[in-house]
Amino acid sequence: MNDHVVTIRKMAGLATPMTLRVAVTLGLPDRLRESATADQLAADLDLAPVALQLLLNHLLTLGIIEQTPTGYRTTDLGATLRTDADNGLTNFLHLDMAGGRAELAFVELLHSVTTGQAGYTRRYGVDFWADLAEQPHLRASFDQQMTDRFRSQLPSIVAGYDWGRFTTIVDVGGGNGTVLAAILAAHPGTRGHLVDLDPTATEAARLFSARDLDAQATAGSIFDPLPAGADAYLLSDILHNWDDEHAHRILARCAEAVDSTGCILVVEPVGGRMAATEFDLAMLAIFGGRERTVDEFRALASVHGLALDTVTDLTDERCLLEFRLS
Repeated sequence: MNDHVVTIRKMAGLATPMTLRVAVTLGLPDRLRESATADQLAADLDLAPVALQLLLNHLLTLGIIEQTPTGYRTTDLGATLRTDADNGLTNFLHLDMAGGRAELAFVELLHSVTTGQAGYTRRYGVDFWADLAEQPHLRASFDQQMTDRFRSQLPSIVAGYDWGRFTTIVDVGGGNGTVLAAILAAHPGTRGHLVDLDPTATEAARLFSARDLDAQATAGSIFDPLPAGADAYLLSDILHNWDDEHAHRILARCAEAVDSTGCILVVEPVGGRMAATEFDLAMLAIFGGRERTVDEFRALASVHGLALDTVTDLTDERCLLEFRLS
């Protein structure tokens, strides 16, 4: 078999990614802190013994677990998959958490490429957001996923832009308040107002209160009228989650609410600039969205009387696009 065939097989094989996902879903990296045999694991977790052994064999090949005189134990590499590793991987891989469940939408990528629609809806019968609304544990894990995604980049996001020039910032779809809280903590003279669905908005209010920040949280949809009159409306990782139709609706709400001298701030990966192609496909398969280019953002916003003022590279993953009323 030539080298190219071997390389393509490794790229295309589903055995390894699914093995990791199933191992995390079963809690094996945590369970195998202490050595255990396959029979013990099968009995404890109510698994098919022969099938579990096949899974363990591949985890052994991958270096996630190692053999001991008394069974199997998680390696240092495998410890990266433990829940207490606090690196976001559990959410990304666990098949019953928002991230891991969403990743399986890639099975429907052909449908997405054929129709331009989300594969998630085809796989699960409802779109991603309806699924979160129907299953509270998915909503909670998604909120945590967003916190994990921003955590390492927050210092650069806060330091990379002059947030302090705003009197009030409305964080549209701001999740549990992690980003807005970091901005306000660095700029005590700025007030914050976050809008998101409950129970996420309630969690944000708790965070603001715990950190004694000048901020409030309102439970509401980003497609409904927003608190009016602020001088900045922040959309952090929002527009790429939606197709153009819904993105227009979101921008329309921002444009009608913003002060005449204010601005709309879009923080997310930008196609051809900061966006990874793999993540771009994830936006398509999960949401029917994409990482838009600067020109696509400009065209999208112009419909709502918004002109692109500046583009700032905040991190190695995200840009900030500042729009003002024309």
